[in-house]
Amino acid sequence: MKIAIQGIPGSFHHQVAINCFGAEVEIVGYRIFEEVAKCVAQGTCDYGVLAIENSIAGAILPNYELIDRYNLTIKDEYYLPISHNLMCLKGQQIEDLVEVRSHPMALLQCKKFFADYPQIKLVDDIDTASVAKRIHEEKIKGVGAIASKTASQIYQLDVLASDIQTVKNNFTRFIILQKPSLDLGLVKANKASIKVTVNNEKGILAELLMLMSEYGLDLSKIQSIPVIEKPWEYAFFIDTQFEDHNAFESAVSEINANFGTVKIFGKYLNRK
Repeated sequence: MKIAIQGIPGSFHHQVAINCFGAEVEIVGYRIFEEVAKCVAQGTCDYGVLAIENSIAGAILPNYELIDRYNLTIKDEYYLPISHNLMCLKGQQIEDLVEVRSHPMALLQCKKFFADYPQIKLVDDIDTASVAKRIHEEKIKGVGAIASKTASQIYQLDVLASDIQTVKNNFTRFIILQKPSLDLGLVKANKASIKVTVNNEKGILAELLMLMSEYGLDLSKIQSIPVIEKPWEYAFFIDTQFEDHNAFESAVSEINANFGTVKIFGKYLNRK
């Protein structure tokens, strides 16, 4: 089994892949999210792990678009608590650091911690684990990384401070992607991700939301995106939770009949 991730060993995507599939699977790292989606669509990898939203930063809308464009299905979801840790080459102290590098979002989430260390310059980099790897391989002194504790173990770095993120209750939601498969009803799904492209009519969004409420569908997320080929028209990415699967299917049928079109990205268990 091959699992595609964005990033390298020690990244948060790497952690999720191991947690979901086990340490024995083959994990293939890609530079960007689109390469993950593309390899799953082409069958090069069996599944892909993709971050889709963060409890602080919100949704990663381009990744919804990748699911749509590559015609992929969401098999499952996984919520990972995000722990940011400051690390460097062994034998150094925080006073020895003049620069800390990491992904821009990681730096932003740890900005308050570094207010007490004005001598340290914060520098954007491609991701968290790659900085840790570079420090290890090039034996870079005076530079720290913000990454996971798994990265510190893999790249043999000292952790100078743990859980330095400002908001401690910080989670990222990841989705497990696969090629479309036959729904055998083996999983009693209670959550779905869908794309609704509505007709361009006054008040139609309000009517759509009312309809979904009448069927007992609980909307946990709704994001609008423009329809590229139709200026000033919009589609909506929606995550919805439900207790009655038949009610969900009935709602989808009525939306298709009266409001526009529905594309189901996946039906799965709510893991939150």
